[in-house]
Amino acid sequence: MFAPPVQNLIAELGRLPGIGQRTAQRLAFHLLRVSPEEAGALADAIREVKERIGACEVCFNLADAARCRICADERRDGGLICVVEEPGDVIPVERTHEFAGRYHVLGGALSPIDGVDPEHLRIDELYARVVSAEPPIREVVLATNPTTTGEATALHLAEGLRECAPEITVTRLASGLPIGADLEYADEVTLGRALVGRRVL
Repeated sequence: MFAPPVQNLIAELGRLPGIGQRTAQRLAFHLLRVSPEEAGALADAIREVKERIGACEVCFNLADAARCRICADERRDGGLICVVEEPGDVIPVERTHEFAGRYHVLGGALSPIDGVDPEHLRIDELYARVVSAEPPIREVVLATNPTTTGEATALHLAEGLRECAPEITVTRLASGLPIGADLEYADEVTLGRALVGRRVL
């Protein structure tokens, strides 16, 4: 239906997460309509991010130097670590402006069915970091996703952290009802978590 270069572009765009065949076609036709400069700027941005962005040597977040900007920031609380699954999970936590510590990016979640075992994640690096950190780590916040794999990962990490550093406080993000939600629309698991995690006012 389309010339091979256009078909190839649609196929490549369609491989992006959340992009179906129709959206890939719309994006391809948009790129064909824009000026060569605009299309070149997009291509340059993709090339630059692949060439310059790597993993932070401390927390494995995205970085354009040896350390990411959060690890390089001396104002951050070095005794507090928030563990997340992927680099993209750092962004929503940062948007809250409630966390002043540093991060540790695991690179995924445990999922034996999918072949993701502890050795495939940066779990050993977390344990080593916690044991040898200076200043000492006071608390590790487990902010893995509230999914089956995220919960399994959090339980595995909590057990491992208790073994290697029993003096450290290990916490888990609370889960429950979103602000502005009605109880009648809450599922049983979410409402149950909200009841278990209730606090004194």
